[in-house]
Amino acid sequence: MASFPDCINENEIDKAKFIGELLVPAAPFDQKSGREAWTVAFAPNGSYIAWSQGRRIVRLIPWTKCLKNFSVGHCGVGTNASSPRRLSRQNSDSGQVIPVSGEPLEHTIDCGDLVWGMAFGSSVPEKQSRCVNIEWHRFKFGQDQLLLATGLNNGRIKIWDVYTGKLLLNLMDHTEAVRDLTFAPDGSLMLVSASRDKTLRVWDLKDDGNMVKVLRGHPSWVYCSAFTPDSSVLCSVGAGKAVFLWNMDEYKLIRKLEGHHNDVVSCEFSPDGALLATASYDTRVIVWDHQKATILLELGHLFPPPSPIFAGGSNDRWVRSVSFCPDGRHIASITDDKLVRFWSIEERAPQAIAPLTNGLSCAFSPDGSVLSAGTRDGSLHFWECPRSIASLQHLCRMSFRRVTTTQQVEALAIPKPLCDYLKYKIV
Repeated sequence: MASFPDCINENEIDKAKFIGELLVPAAPFDQKSGREAWTVAFAPNGSYIAWSQGRRIVRLIPWTKCLKNFSVGHCGVGTNASSPRRLSRQNSDSGQVIPVSGEPLEHTIDCGDLVWGMAFGSSVPEKQSRCVNIEWHRFKFGQDQLLLATGLNNGRIKIWDVYTGKLLLNLMDHTEAVRDLTFAPDGSLMLVSASRDKTLRVWDLKDDGNMVKVLRGHPSWVYCSAFTPDSSVLCSVGAGKAVFLWNMDEYKLIRKLEGHHNDVVSCEFSPDGALLATASYDTRVIVWDHQKATILLELGHLFPPPSPIFAGGSNDRWVRSVSFCPDGRHIASITDDKLVRFWSIEERAPQAIAPLTNGLSCAFSPDGSVLSAGTRDGSLHFWECPRSIASLQHLCRMSFRRVTTTQQVEALAIPKPLCDYLKYKIV
């Protein structure tokens, strides 16, 4: 069994440029499970990177601090590296520590239990709570407030103020581990949690974190969920080959996507919402046209491709995580074969690769220039994403597909090649 098709020479594939790492010092007792970086996330405004480094701990580090260390040629930034300058004052009303230098502060947060899921959320004032009958709220989130949600092994969700490290809310309703969290991108502070208790729960943080809805239908564990950029559709994936699409205005199941042969553990929409990428233990990443429920592209990690029976069992090519680059042209995958792969949405072979042992999670920086990946030892590793100037055609396609469905594209009186291009159909 090989990692690439016979027609692909691994030595001819570009090697992604490694630019740095954030290491967690190891102690003798830490060799056991519990140190895994199950999740890594960037703040939408690019101010912070956060990751779960195991042992209940989440690290929040200003992203500019990481970039400065990388740019001067450091091979790594250990957790014992010197902290940024901490010029601050105390707010006499709230007791919160507020930076006066404009420089964000680094925080180490003890969440009280193993952290599985994590997500940043920010508020837009014009997005009101959906619970219109309540006039008084304990929390009034401002436009400049940045929140971090952490999903814990005991089923709880804790909401933190990123700039102060203060615990704001403690959400309790799940009966098993919260495997993943995602905020609606529209600034409404609607939070969706995916759990091993087979449910997804929708929380309204602008209504003091009250739970709005329970989404049921998954036959087993729910591993991950993701919103479309307009927050109208949610994808959830889990055990039993499950890929579900939900209407988030009515909280109803739209359809199930069928094509995977093993548990589906990661999902993400493209920046224009036209494509959906899902990663599975069946050794594949599938890129879907989710509006038509069709497969556009299969990105294989084992060759020859395994039969459905073999793909449904144990193998050394489980895909652990997938992430869509903000440029809309690249996808990254983390796999048990000790490789990170960068893919182009227009090709079936990797554009670039990099070595990574025991990778679990990955995420692109908001500008798409850097990929971060978390590992089983709680550390983070960083690579430059393959970059090229996007064509005007692609930029126009992304702008058009943000507001147009596949069905609407097909109804246009345009030449078939242009229609296929707008539908991301690969010839």
